[in-house]
Amino acid sequence: MDFTDFVFIKGNGLKGFVDAGLETLPQQYIQPPEQRFDLSQVITEESLPLIDVSNWDDPEVAKSICEAASKWGFFQIINHGITMEALESMKSAVHGFFGLPNDERRKYWKGQSISDTAYLKTSFIPEKEKVLEWKDTLCFRFIPGDDESSSLWPPVCKDQVLDYMKRAETIIKRLLEVLLKSLNVKEIDKPTEYVLMGSLLINLNYYPHCPNPELTAGLGPHADGSTITILLQDDIGGLDVRGTDGEGWIHVPPVEGALVVNVGDVLQIMSNDRYKSIEHRVVANRSKNRVSIPIFVSPGAEALIGPLPEVVASGEQLVYKQVAYKDYLNGFFS
Repeated sequence: MDFTDFVFIKGNGLKGFVDAGLETLPQQYIQPPEQRFDLSQVITEESLPLIDVSNWDDPEVAKSICEAASKWGFFQIINHGITMEALESMKSAVHGFFGLPNDERRKYWKGQSISDTAYLKTSFIPEKEKVLEWKDTLCFRFIPGDDESSSLWPPVCKDQVLDYMKRAETIIKRLLEVLLKSLNVKEIDKPTEYVLMGSLLINLNYYPHCPNPELTAGLGPHADGSTITILLQDDIGGLDVRGTDGEGWIHVPPVEGALVVNVGDVLQIMSNDRYKSIEHRVVANRSKNRVSIPIFVSPGAEALIGPLPEVVASGEQLVYKQVAYKDYLNGFFS
């Protein structure tokens, strides 16, 4: 079987290739020895903050969130208001889509998708990568209040994605309010909201079981180009975050009902380095199919990003210049 033809040209993705009876890792996924994950570097004695946000108005909750964003760049939240049923429904929807026959999934393959706001791809940017990442992703652009944009989304997961996004919007706004209040931004007006969250993307990530996980990467080390990212992960695990010393890695254990929150590059820039956008990665699994659902909360396409005036009002030196977000993205994706 020709790998490129089957995965890319025919649009079957990695899932289709694994289902066809894969026994050994294709060469395209084998990392050079110096870039393979050394799992002995995982720091077991450190863990990310787990924050109960049942009372958003509690000053201690706000303090915990801002301290975590400053020190770790990552934290988990519980009692956030999204029901366990809705979370489980969202995870089931990912398995539902990737459980469809190749012909059904192929309708959404990038470049030929029947929807303008949903597409299926493999790896990250395969046309630019020397080594591919061990995952497929169904990507959605969520436009609040625009029912037309989601009319051609896959029926097997459309309602679950819409329901989850509407619930998550409330949490996104709460988190941004807390994080910006600590930066002396008293109110998030419409122009600021556009810069913070003018674009909402949700990815349904599928990491198939892998015959040689030690040779590949589910997701290579990277930081996010978002304002913040909110992640729902299943109970299998595999997410590691770079330690505060910049050396080792901290495993992010799945916590039932929790959402993982991380600072993206945009918020690090806007906070003039008060908040930290931290590298993270995903380890492949030999025996289980893992799913995760990140929401990337990002500026609108025409936004300008730079340190907030409120942050540097006291004369603090600018760490970053103002830049058009689309120019920043061009650099990020290249």
